[in-house]
Formats: sequence, structure tokens, C-alpha cells
Amino acid sequence: MSTAKQSIGQIVETQAADTASANGVARAEAMRRAVRVGNLIPPTVSFESRGRTLVVGSGERVSGFANQMSSEQLTQCTFLYLDDSQTPIPTITPYYSSSVRIAGFLGAFDVWVTHQLTEQSLSQIAFGGQHFDLIIDLSEDGIHDAELPPLGYYAVGRGSVSETDALEALSDTIGTFDKPKFFRLDTEKCAHFSRGLEGCTRCIDACSANALESVDNKITINPYLCQGMGSCATACPTEAISYALPEAEHIQNYLHQLLTVYLEANGQSPVVLFYAESDESELEANAGSFPENVLPVRIEELASVGIDTWFSALAFGASRVLLFETSSLHAKTRAVIDTELSAAHAFLTALGLPEDCIVLCRSDSVTQSANSGHVSNVCPDIVIAGSKRERLAAALDGLASNRNVEPQVSDVPVGTPYGRIEINTNDCTLCMGCVAVCPTDALNALGDKPGISFREQDCVQCGLCEKSCPESVITLSPGYNWDADARQTRSIIHQEAAAECISCGKPFAPASMVNMLIEKLRNHSHFQEDAIKRLSMCEDCRVRDIVTDLAKNPEKTLKL
Repeated sequence: MSTAKQSIGQIVETQAADTASANGVARAEAMRRAVRVGNLIPPTVSFESRGRTLVVGSGERVSGFANQMSSEQLTQCTFLYLDDSQTPIPTITPYYSSSVRIAGFLGAFDVWVTHQLTEQSLSQIAFGGQHFDLIIDLSEDGIHDAELPPLGYYAVGRGSVSETDALEALSDTIGTFDKPKFFRLDTEKCAHFSRGLEGCTRCIDACSANALESVDNKITINPYLCQGMGSCATACPTEAISYALPEAEHIQNYLHQLLTVYLEANGQSPVVLFYAESDESELEANAGSFPENVLPVRIEELASVGIDTWFSALAFGASRVLLFETSSLHAKTRAVIDTELSAAHAFLTALGLPEDCIVLCRSDSVTQSANSGHVSNVCPDIVIAGSKRERLAAALDGLASNRNVEPQVSDVPVGTPYGRIEINTNDCTLCMGCVAVCPTDALNALGDKPGISFREQDCVQCGLCEKSCPESVITLSPGYNWDADARQTRSIIHQEAAAECISCGKPFAPASMVNMLIEKLRNHSHFQEDAIKRLSMCEDCRVRDIVTDLAKNPEKTLKL
């Protein structure tokens, strides 16, 4: 009997061969026939490493690590003690510093040490080079603060990798290496910054690798630091960042095929189990004991798909969606998933479905979760396409229609990107500051008359409109409007008559704004005597009046 490790697909086929269960046969058929489409030639970035390595930590730990090295490995390493230990390293003199700063990535690590209050490049001191290629960090807390350190950085001291793996890297990580670019970035859609105001920072907060930052008020992604965790794309409400390996639409198309074939083959109560590629070995170890209605779907990372994909699975016929969680899930990634789950649970409650229709689970709870007995929700003829928000809306609308529930507006957790804005129209001057900063065109000017229109489907609750309002009359109102027509239709939320120029009669500005300016500038030195009337004129007439007045009274030029 062969003892070779079986893949998920082989485990499924073996189960189907050994059972007469309709679910087992349907699952095997679905996984055989469903076709996944991916990026055939993804763009890449290249790393070049010559093996120059820094080993850093306490003297005792560094010395112990060095004693495991070959003589050849010793020659390519620089050793840095973080304490004043005199523990020796054969044929090598270590460096000492209690203050160390590290930045960079595989093949290009900058290391600075502080000596007598002066920061210096350790690579320049050690071998006259610009960079280290690898870092082996044996310190308990770790010097680099990213939850997910850069490629080439082995955080042995804090348990991210073993000493054995780090030793192997000394020999194996020499040469040129390519890594795919996992994301697409469209700053035109970004809600991060507008006209001097900071709005959304969800992607920066979500990145475990610290690959995102704001540079000149624009989000940038360092492709050398990015490791494709997917949490930034899932957290992004405007799809300014989208996951490209594979695209979410490809996963959703695969789900549609998988569930359609399973149900056509008389399978019952299908359960979709999403798992990260890096967790496949743990899943394989337990897959043989999973119920036969569990359909495993491999994705690049657990956070690379979000709420739109989860609800698409339910709309295509899944009875439950399980997210396979392991101990390796980073805290920032877990926070993004928890935020998505909190919104998902609010939607499920509004639909009359239990919250555990979409849930995180570990290997020992998959069976219990899969056997919960929920009824499948197939939405016939549903079309899920368009942007992430449009796909989510299509899935939610389909489920609401299929279940014959008619919720109006349901609550969502504060901070989730669904809702509308409220304007105190009594104090609004229609300055259009809110329209100018809106990143999604949820707010628009009417054009032919003073007024603001709003489309709820596009509002991501970024808060830029609220921050931009000089009268502080805008407030965010989180919630989800289940009336698709009302949510998608642009409506007028405030308008008023235009003030007419007292000289030519042309409408030129909101009347409330003109009245506000007259009241505020009445006592200003530039608007004394008849000058105040210019605030009630259009731009052309205002200029003509100033020029005429200066021609009659040239001494007034001294006041300009």
C-alpha cells in the first residue's frame, strides 16, 4: 500500500469510490468538472541575493547559532551582539550595538547601528557594501516590527521560522528570485485623501507586511514587501486595491460552477470551505474525516476573498461558508476578517439566516459546522458581476428575493462601508466642499441649479464629506438599504433657489451662501459703503463695478 501524501482532490475521489453517498459522488463530480481560471503570466518583481547575511541577537544566542554553521557559511556572515557578551565565535570578531534599525527586503536590507549617538551603516563598516542580503534575527522580540517580516528576514527569535530553516537559507537563498505582484492599484478610486483631508486608511491598517504607506497623500504599495496576504484588497471599500492572483471574479465563477454541478448531481446542503494555500497540508491531514457535503476551495490567502465572495457562494446554493483558520493567521489579517464577518452577520440577521452561515472554524470543528443542517439558498438566474460592491449587492438582493424577506434598512457595525449621509439643510450653504472631496461620486452637484444629489450604493462612509463641511452639518449614517431601487437611484438631498445678480439678473450662487457671506463680511474694511452690494453680484458684474468705481475714484487704488 502506497504511503504517498494525498492531495485534497485525491482524498475526495477516494471517498467517492468508497461510498455510495450521493453527496460524496456529487462532490467528486463537482471538483472534477469545475474549472479554475487564473492569471497565466502575472507581473513579477525580482530579488537578487549574494548571500551576505547579518546574524543578530544576544551574544549567547548568536554564538550558539554560529557554532552550527559550516566554515563557508561563517565567511558570508556578519555577527552583531545586542548585549556586551564576550561569548566567542570561531575565527570571527562580532560587532556590538544595543540600538539597531533594519529596513528593506531580500537582497537590499539596510542596517543602521548607533555608536556614540551617531547612526552608521553596518554593511559599510563590515564589508564596505551598501546592503545585507539576508537577516537572521535571533532576538526574542524581533527588531523588524512587521507582523509578517520581509522576504529574506528570518525572525527565528520570535518563532516565525526555525534555526534549521534559517541555516538552510544561508545556502539556498543565493541568486535571482522572482515574486508575483499580487495587486492592482488605482489611486483614482482611492478614498484616502482629498483636498488636504485624510479619509480612509483601511488598507494601511490591514497590511501585516507594512507594505502600504501614504506618500505625498497617496497610497503606495511596495511590491518587494508585499506578500499577497489579501487583507488590504478585502478591506478596501472602493476597489482601489484589487487582488490579482487570481481576481475575485475568477473565484466567484469557479464557485458557481462547483455548486451548480454539485446540486445537479443531487448533492445536498453543500458547504464551501475556503482555505489558504499555505494551510493545505493541515487541511489534508484532516480532510478524510470531513463530511462529504464539504467542498474545499483553495485560495491564495484566507483574506484574499471577502464578504462579496462569501455571499455569492450562498446565492449560488451553499448552505454554509466556512473559513479555515489556523494558528498562523496574523493579527491584522484576523482583524480584517472579523470586520467583514461582523458586517456579514448583520446581513444574515436581516435575511433571517443564522450568523453561523458564515463563520471561521478550525480543523476540529469543520464536521460539526458542516452538519448544522442549514437549507441551501439557490437564487435562480442570478447574475453577479461588476465591482465588488455591485457583486455584493446582487448577491444580497438575490437572497432577499429568494427568501421572500423585505427588510427596509438594517443596522451595520460602525466603521463598515455601508450607509448614507444626513445633511442639516437649515444650515447648509451648498458650498459644494463635500462634492469636491467625494471619491466615489456618491455626491454630485445638480449642475443647473444649486443642489446636491446622492447615490447610496456608492457611499463607502469614508468621512471625507463630513470632515470637509465648514458648517459641520453632515453626519454619517451607517446602515444597509435593502430597497435596491432606492439604494441605486440618485436622489436630491438638498437644493435651493439661486441668488440672482442685482445688476444683470443672472443666477450665480446659492442664496444661503450669499446671505452668509454678507453677514460675515458686513464689517470688513473691503466691503464698506456700497462695496457690500458686490456680494450680491455675479462675477462679471462684480469686476465691472470695481473697475468703474476705481475710474471714478482713483485714490481708492491706494487701498488695494
